[in-house]
Amino acid sequence: MDLATGWTGRAACALQAALRMSNESFAAHLGIAVRTVADWHKKPELRQKSEMQQLLDTALEQASPAVKTRFATLVGESAEQPQPDAERDEAAADAERRLITDPNIGAALDWLDQHAGWPPGTARREVASRLVRLDVRGLRDRANRRASVDQRRIAHALGEYYGARSGDHGRYRARYGSGAEVMTSLLTCADWLDLGCPLVPAHDRLTPVSATDDGSAALDVETAGRAAQRLAETLALGTRLVDMPLYRLADIDVSKGAIGGSLGLARFAGYAVTMDLLEGELVDAVSAGLSPRPGALPLRDRYLPDLASVLGVADRLCAGGPLALCAIARPASPLRGGADYLLLVQERSGHVVNAARRLAVIPKGFHQPLADLSADARLGVTLLREMEEELFGRDDIDNTVADQRRADPMHPSRLSQPMRWLLDGPDRMRIECTGFGLNLVSGNYEFARAVSSSGCTTSF
Repeated sequence: MDLATGWTGRAACALQAALRMSNESFAAHLGIAVRTVADWHKKPELRQKSEMQQLLDTALEQASPAVKTRFATLVGESAEQPQPDAERDEAAADAERRLITDPNIGAALDWLDQHAGWPPGTARREVASRLVRLDVRGLRDRANRRASVDQRRIAHALGEYYGARSGDHGRYRARYGSGAEVMTSLLTCADWLDLGCPLVPAHDRLTPVSATDDGSAALDVETAGRAAQRLAETLALGTRLVDMPLYRLADIDVSKGAIGGSLGLARFAGYAVTMDLLEGELVDAVSAGLSPRPGALPLRDRYLPDLASVLGVADRLCAGGPLALCAIARPASPLRGGADYLLLVQERSGHVVNAARRLAVIPKGFHQPLADLSADARLGVTLLREMEEELFGRDDIDNTVADQRRADPMHPSRLSQPMRWLLDGPDRMRIECTGFGLNLVSGNYEFARAVSSSGCTTSF
C-alpha cells in the first residue's frame, strides 16, 4: 500500500487498528462522525477527500513510534525506525496470519463478511485488530465467573426475561425426592411430553427440505461486532471451532409415538457467532448481579426477544439435537452392593465453543448430516453415532477431529464391538424419545431420550 497516492478506507482502518481504538474513539480522535469510520470498513477501496487525507496524515505523523511500527506492519511496509519491541508490535500481523491458516476460522470470517454486508476481507481485519487488544487473563477470569453460575440461577433469570407462559407453552418443572422441585430452562407443552416414541424409522420421521436460507438474520453494527469479538476470543484462548453442517429445525410435528417435521441446513460457524452468544451474555449479567430484563441484553433482544420468537423456529436459526440419559444395567457387586444402573454424566471441556465446563449427559450432540443428507435426518442415526464416538471411542466418526471420508461410517462392518453386541440382540438396548422442547438459553431444540441397556457383558 503506497500512501503517496492517498489514503483509502483500508489504510484508515489500518491506522485505527494500530492505534487500538474503537470506531467511536477513532472518530473522536480525528474529530469526525462515527458513521464515516464505519464507512471505511464497508468501503476499504474508497479514496478519501483532500480534507480527510490531511486529517489522517496528521494523525499518523503525531502517532508514537510503536503505533507507526504497527501501522507499517498492517499495511505491509517496513517500519522507518524499528524499535526494540518491534517484534512484539507485529502482533497484528501475526493475528492476520493465524486468521488465514485455519480453514474453519476462514469459513466463519466469510460467513461474517456475507451476513454483515462487508466487503471480503473486512472480517479478517476486524478480528485481527480485536485479537491484539484482548486480555487473555481477563477472559480466563470471566470463564471462571461463568462456571460459578448454576442452572437454578440461569432458569430464574430466564423467567425474569420471558415471564411464565405463552398460551399452552411454559417452562418444564420437575419434582423429585420428598416434594423438592426444580424449574428448568426448557420451553415445552403437554403435547410434547411423555411421547413414548421408539426411535425406529416408522416413528422417527424428520425430513430434510431444500432451502438456501440458513435461518440467520442480517447482522447490524452491534451484532457484527459481537460476532467478530467471539472469533477473536476463540483464537486467543485456543478454543476449537469446527465449521460443520447442522440440521436447523424448520417445522415440528410431535405427538404420542411419532416425531415429524422438516429440517433445513445451517453452518456451525454461523451458529457460533450468533445464537451461541446468548448464553454468555445471560450468564455474565447474572454473575454481575444485573437484572436480566428486556432491554438489558442486546443480543437476546435482537435474536430471541420473546416466547413467540422462540416458538417461531421457521423464522430463525434453530440448531440443536438429541440428548440421552444412558442407563447401563450392572450386576450386584460386593463393593457397590445390589444390582443397579450406571448413569453417564460428564463435565464438558473448557476448550469447546458452547456450554464449556457445564455438566451434560452423554451421549449428546448436534443433529447433523455426516454422509447421507436424507438418511442422517433421523434422530436415531445421530444418537447411535454419538454413542459410538462418546461412549465407545470411535474417533473416525468425529468430524471435529478429521474430515469424514467414509461412504457409510455406520456400516455394520465398521461398528465397535460394544455397539455390535447391543444391536445384535433385540432386547439388549432400548432407545425411546420421551419429550421435546426448546431451550431458552440459546433457542436450541432438544429431543430427550432414554437409552437403557440390560444384560451387560464384558464388552463394555
